[in-house]
Amino acid sequence: DYLNPELLDLPHPLEEFPDLAFSIELLESAIASGEKIAICGDYDADGMTSTALLWRALGALGAKINYAIPSRMHEGYGINTRIVEEFHAEGVKLILTVDNGIAAYEPIARARELGLKVIVTDHHDLPPNLPPANVILNPKLLPPSSPYWGLAGVGMAYVLAVTLAQQLRKDGLILRSCLELFTLGTIADLAPLKGVNRRWLKRGLAKLPQSQLAGIQALIQVSGVNDTQKALKPDDIGFRLGPRINAVGRLADPQIVIELLTTDNPGIALERAMQCEQINKHRQLLCEEIEQQAIAWVEESLLDLQAERVLVVVQPGWHHGVIGIVASRLVERYGVPVFIGTYEDDSHIRGSARSIPEFNVFEALQFCSDLLGKFGGHQAAGGFSLPAENLEALQTRLSQFAHQCLQPQHLKPLVKVDVLADFAAIDTQLYQQIEKLQPCGIENDSPTFWTPDVRILEQRVVGKNHLKVTFAQDRCEHLKILNAIAWRWGQYYPLPTRLDIAYQLRENTWNGNTNVELGLVGARLPEVS
Repeated sequence: DYLNPELLDLPHPLEEFPDLAFSIELLESAIASGEKIAICGDYDADGMTSTALLWRALGALGAKINYAIPSRMHEGYGINTRIVEEFHAEGVKLILTVDNGIAAYEPIARARELGLKVIVTDHHDLPPNLPPANVILNPKLLPPSSPYWGLAGVGMAYVLAVTLAQQLRKDGLILRSCLELFTLGTIADLAPLKGVNRRWLKRGLAKLPQSQLAGIQALIQVSGVNDTQKALKPDDIGFRLGPRINAVGRLADPQIVIELLTTDNPGIALERAMQCEQINKHRQLLCEEIEQQAIAWVEESLLDLQAERVLVVVQPGWHHGVIGIVASRLVERYGVPVFIGTYEDDSHIRGSARSIPEFNVFEALQFCSDLLGKFGGHQAAGGFSLPAENLEALQTRLSQFAHQCLQPQHLKPLVKVDVLADFAAIDTQLYQQIEKLQPCGIENDSPTFWTPDVRILEQRVVGKNHLKVTFAQDRCEHLKILNAIAWRWGQYYPLPTRLDIAYQLRENTWNGNTNVELGLVGARLPEVS
């Protein structure tokens, strides 16, 4: 089943989601009677692909459909009462939330007061009080053992769209486009690659090089992804396609991405993809600038992170659309949970959090709820706002929470390795065997090898902040030399000349030649024998 996820015996979604049948009834009725349906999406890749997926699917099935996405800059995450009131004024009868809604009690209560029907589709952690929607579809309502438990927001939208189309006997109209959007959104949202995700992604990744969607074709073209592959890899989405659409949601108007993913006109698609490309370049510059300022602040403040066990950094003038990315980089650098924020005005702070495995961000935010305004998230990440006057108290409270769940050994970033390997064993044949394990990614990682006491023959900084290294292993019967890339390791240059290294195998194509190289994930000084 692992190598052939198509053989996985799946329960039908109608058996797994108790409210799915009723949501299908509501949608069938709305389509048949010509009622207006409106989607409320979100401004990240998951929310935008979810919105595009349901817009395309419901439109193809005959629905009168519209959508809205709240402003990241002015409103923040999730459906709000302004959107509800606007939908009502437009004559909408049924609201569908995608990738949001589970924590939106008041806006959904207002929608029900106005006589609107509401279907919440979301995947975020459950709040103490569920909203008064007609239907709630959320994999977190299922037991963790369910193969559907790891669905992202776009996965929940995919289940709804495909089940509806099957009930209407029109699934041939939408299956391919829905699968492609599911694949793009699921990987971009860092959803776990197991259960139904792994099964459907294996199929979807094989479709993307010859995508039927003009927008995905254009995105592949501008991002430089190799479209001659039999199948894309999760990294192609995670590091190429995903950041380009996420950048739009962080810095610009999500409508650019919705148009990209819903148009059938190749010219419009290429125009929108080029916009995504330019916005992403701007995003990269902003992230670099904020990261350097944050590092400088940490170094100057002489924080004892081993004692605090959490890093809280807040500065004026940062763009809150990108501080989540910077938080992830600071976690990588310092090995502690990071809460980063910027001032919306003199009296309000808006922030983002990223974590290490032993620290649950959502539980930490709940622990500090009396100090916060809005907050939400899950185990690994979250967002929050607070009055500026509570900043010092938040720092103290988060440190208290960190001391409850973190031990000093948790703060030293460790690399989990799978197997000891000699360089002599590493060749194209081994790489091809490992490729049979694809798709690999979150909670289903590629194998990590380690080799002790290798020697550096050459090293140099490449690009903005990466290391290119040539290693030799003297213990081999014949001297074996391998090249390696270490992403974002420029700060460690030069590396010591002898190291134990941990790495994954990757393929590098340059000037028409393809070779296996190492992707470094960890290094340490050799143990003295």
